[in-house]
Amino acid sequence: MTKFSKLAVAALFAFAVMGTTATADVAKGQKLYSKKLKGACGFTGAKFAAKHTQDQWQEIKDAGKMSDELKTLCPKLKKYKNKWDTNIFDFVYEYASDSGNVPSC
Repeated sequence: MTKFSKLAVAALFAFAVMGTTATADVAKGQKLYSKKLKGACGFTGAKFAAKHTQDQWQEIKDAGKMSDELKTLCPKLKKYKNKWDTNIFDFVYEYASDSGNVPSC
């Protein structure tokens, strides 16, 4: 193999690995919900995500009101970090009421 071929194969592999990492946010969001929010919310992740449709979750995120909505849905929630927004959004968007998907938490 020439140096160029090796470089091309390495670049292709790197892009494949990065793509896999980018899709892991749904799993991270599910894990965050299970560990940090489930107790304060009092219901499963499936019920939580199904509180809105995908479009409604998208509007909430675009408006920057994820933390406000989470505090509304989970009034016992005392500790919430804004850095969780992206992962929680990916989770609720994936399992929203109109998605047809059901999480395992």
